[in-house]
Amino acid sequence: MRKLFTLLVALLVLSIPLSVQAETWNMATPYPDFAFHTVNIRQFAADVKKASSGKLEIKVHSGQSLIKHPEIKNAVRSSQVQMGEFLLGRLANENAIFEVDMIPFLASNYDQAKKLWAAQRPHVEKLLAKSKIKVLYSVPWSPQGLFAKKAINTVNDMKTLRFRAYSKATERLATLLGMVPTQTEATELATAFLTGRVDSMMTSPATGANNKAWDWVSHYYHVQGWLPKNIVVVSEKAFGRLDKATQEAVLESARKADERGWKMSVVDTDQGVKKLKEHGMKGIEPSAELKAGLKDVGKTMTEEWLKKSGKDGAELVETYRKSL
Repeated sequence: MRKLFTLLVALLVLSIPLSVQAETWNMATPYPDFAFHTVNIRQFAADVKKASSGKLEIKVHSGQSLIKHPEIKNAVRSSQVQMGEFLLGRLANENAIFEVDMIPFLASNYDQAKKLWAAQRPHVEKLLAKSKIKVLYSVPWSPQGLFAKKAINTVNDMKTLRFRAYSKATERLATLLGMVPTQTEATELATAFLTGRVDSMMTSPATGANNKAWDWVSHYYHVQGWLPKNIVVVSEKAFGRLDKATQEAVLESARKADERGWKMSVVDTDQGVKKLKEHGMKGIEPSAELKAGLKDVGKTMTEEWLKKSGKDGAELVETYRKSL
């Protein structure tokens, strides 16, 4: 009788459906909460939680609060965090393919930037897969504009300026223009300008507006140099542990974040330029001489990039140019 009772209890326990334990991922992003990229990521996290019926929760750690920007990619690779966002061009030391969107005037509007990403993405996915990292989506910053403490009418006016660099491409740009490149994170802009560590930079109008650039710099020129992209990635190991339904919830939420993010970037550009004008920033429309000089530097950097990127780079650019 006791054996029969024990057997019945065991069968009863086995028949009770086990509740699915919610999984929590940590995501590191280098940008502050007011940046539209971070706003988009928080919405992505909310979408994932809803689409997965609460089985997956993503905790977003913004403003380099968990992992410093230069370390985010490797933190995902080593599974220190499950997800991360970083500026794709920061990986230029690993492979030139990563920085193609930072070549000045190769792609300087949203339509061109989207076509460049379509040509670049297969190469990026293949390269990151070697580090067991999966690409989810990528969203561009606004077209990069020039901020300076003085009037800039030609590229000669840029010589000797201390220039905020945030990648190999921006370091090279500064060198070709006779400026002094100085590595500076987005979270350090105001301090860097106010202390005289830098006195010029190329960044999005929205970044300038959000950081109240008019408090520490006088001129902004909407040169629309390039549209650098942030990329959002996940550890293949972490992604592989999810059930199929939850994986699809992540992928579908990523597709939504991609589409939403590009639209947000356009709005961010328009609002940023408007805000800079409202706060009395001088310049705005660059001179023909300045644009011509910058485009010449862009051609030089394109030629240099093609030489170092090899066959894959030539294929990428050819695919991109055919799509225009």
